[in-house]
Amino acid sequence: MTRLANSCYPSRMTLSVCIITLNEEANLARTLKSVKDIADEIIVVDSGSTDGTVAIAQSFGAKVFVEPWKGFARQKNSSLAKAGCDWILSLDADEEASPELTDSIQKLLKSAQTPQFSGYTMNRRNLYFGKWIKRSGYYPDPKLRLVKRGATEFELRDVHEDMKMQEELGHLEGDLIHHAYPTLESFIEHANRYSSLGADMVARERKAGFSVLNIVVRPLVRFIWAYFFRGGFLDGREGLLVLMNHAAYVSWKYAKAWEKSQKNTGNT
Repeated sequence: MTRLANSCYPSRMTLSVCIITLNEEANLARTLKSVKDIADEIIVVDSGSTDGTVAIAQSFGAKVFVEPWKGFARQKNSSLAKAGCDWILSLDADEEASPELTDSIQKLLKSAQTPQFSGYTMNRRNLYFGKWIKRSGYYPDPKLRLVKRGATEFELRDVHEDMKMQEELGHLEGDLIHHAYPTLESFIEHANRYSSLGADMVARERKAGFSVLNIVVRPLVRFIWAYFFRGGFLDGREGLLVLMNHAAYVSWKYAKAWEKSQKNTGNT
């Protein structure tokens, strides 16, 4: 019998795994399989999947809640609020915990001593087109994902949301494996969608005028810095495509922010 079959007894440290989903049948089973032996409960907040996502979650014994989409941060915070165990591991549906990472988490929870920290980071291994991108800041890419229940939540951002804690954090051995984009098409679609969300943030935070600096110079400089000076060229063709697409994302974000500002002021 796995730990998932047990309830969250207060006499020992227990773990809730929290995930948000929308049409993730291609990814979810891999994610849940990686944590099924360390999870005391699995919380899935789904936003109306039309594929087999819910059935897959239920097959792993997950508690599934179907809720309207509220944005990434609020949806994730809703999943955290439903957790009933001592500790929470927050995962994206396209991530999986490596065996080394699950071992680290299990050792922490089984320890006879109270954990020193209320939050633990872990390195994230980002895979693009099936290849591990190791340079240009894509690794180790530490993420705060294991937290004591009630210690924190995701900051309210439209995109690139993270949990933040002011206190000192611990760090776990092992990687969180991120199966980011299996195809170039999915990567470009994602960059287009996220640049629209990023543009909304730019438009709210500052005057989003037309800026050659932001639309042309900033993405170009970031590409040159990452590709040539941070070793992006060592990641081969995949590294080149990743950094080119990221530069395009930055350019689109500021261009869309300017376009939104024009619409808001009634200009054409």
